[in-house]
Amino acid sequence: MNALMDRLAGTKILVVGDAMLDHYEWGEAERISPEAPVPIVRVVRQEWKLGGAGNVAQNVAALGGNPSLVAICGTDSAGERLSALCAAAGFEAHLVPCPERPTTCKTRIIASHQQMLRVDHENTAPLSPPTAAQLRHQARQYAEAAAIILSDYGKGVVHEALLQELAGHPRLFLDPKPCHFPLYRQAYCMTPNTKEASEGAGIAITDPASAIAAGQRLLQRYGLATLVLTLGAEGMAVFLPGEGIFHVPTVAQQVFDVTGAGDTVIATLALGVGAGAHLLDAAILANIAAGIVVGRLGTAAPTSEELRQAAAACRDIQPQKWAELPAR
Repeated sequence: MNALMDRLAGTKILVVGDAMLDHYEWGEAERISPEAPVPIVRVVRQEWKLGGAGNVAQNVAALGGNPSLVAICGTDSAGERLSALCAAAGFEAHLVPCPERPTTCKTRIIASHQQMLRVDHENTAPLSPPTAAQLRHQARQYAEAAAIILSDYGKGVVHEALLQELAGHPRLFLDPKPCHFPLYRQAYCMTPNTKEASEGAGIAITDPASAIAAGQRLLQRYGLATLVLTLGAEGMAVFLPGEGIFHVPTVAQQVFDVTGAGDTVIATLALGVGAGAHLLDAAILANIAAGIVVGRLGTAAPTSEELRQAAAACRDIQPQKWAELPAR
């Protein structure tokens, strides 16, 4: 793992997808409103973080990679804040301005460490043809990246022409959204969670056998070279045609918030493979990275040093081969 992490530094990764703002309002709830049977939250502080594709790029940068983000934003104060957060995180962001839609922003109201309410400001309609063309033009400028991450949150960025544009890259990593499964074809690696995989495969995942069946169907149905299926508290399953299906157990000690864990997984996977690692080794590292971020509240990005320390404590964790998987 140390040798792998040494190679991550400077690896160029293109992240394309739905960037958004995660806005947190922290407060205290000590009484019920006289207007309706709901708690009154007295806000004491606010916080803004990168979400979606922005958080993916932030994770790549925190681990020492060199990400470039291509996304959209509104011509509003939230868009200005999104751009500023990208700059503060230390990576290049090309945010195509869209005057006709707001910057996607998720506001979470939190009191006594409990989320009381989430309010979303967004427009999920398809992009206008000029905006979509400009987005694809920006993505083409980074076609030589070591790996590409398509971070699909279903907010309008992902469209058929973009997928066709990116499909030729040999290391295209895809974080899917069920509404777009009909569009997905020929990625190097897809990283669905159990809910997404169940919907994409049409098989309810309840145990290792159903996870194996669903993963095999996804490989075949969407022409994937590999698949990493995240299983929450059960870790992840890595599908490698010609090598087998491997289970990587979870390493999380405490789980406070799973928000953004998928972003960390795909960022670490793509960065690892882009740096020349075998996918299974990159998956082990991604599993360790995810174990760090679920111990924090909200989206988070582990640093390279934090990952080194966590990996050193997880040396005894070994993947288990679940089944054979013939080469395609």
